[in-house]
Amino acid sequence: MSVLDTPEAFAAALPASGALVGLDFGEKTIGVAVSDGLRSVATPLETIRRKKFTLDAARVLEIAAGRSAAGLLIGLPRNMDGTEGARCQSTRAFARNLMRLTELPIGFWDERLSTVAAERALLEADTSRKRRAEVIDHVAAGYILQGFLDRLRHMKDAP
Repeated sequence: MSVLDTPEAFAAALPASGALVGLDFGEKTIGVAVSDGLRSVATPLETIRRKKFTLDAARVLEIAAGRSAAGLLIGLPRNMDGTEGARCQSTRAFARNLMRLTELPIGFWDERLSTVAAERALLEADTSRKRRAEVIDHVAAGYILQGFLDRLRHMKDAP
């Protein structure tokens, strides 16, 4: 299996049903969210404190196996003008390395503004600063995964 660059290619590589795992890959943490088997709702799950690739990948794949996941979706942190910088390169490198350890399809989703949206939702929920810091990454992963799930639904509805 390879890393699939477009939502359409990723969707085409997925089986008809099964949970997806969404990742918000950061310098210090990896936010994790999961979908239900019917792929309608993304739920923030946990934040992995990054240590080294083998440990980080093992935890991601352990979560995926525990949820019988059908695929992994990683947020791609493009610049606001759509270009890719250093953070995109490290995210793509993580995906390529992860690809060697799993048969699951791995896709990317443009994550611009996902952390901003997550922060806004947490502020509206009157979440304390300390709690926001604890959950922001996996809430952002939930936004990333939900964005793809919504797009997937529109792909199925299109003629």
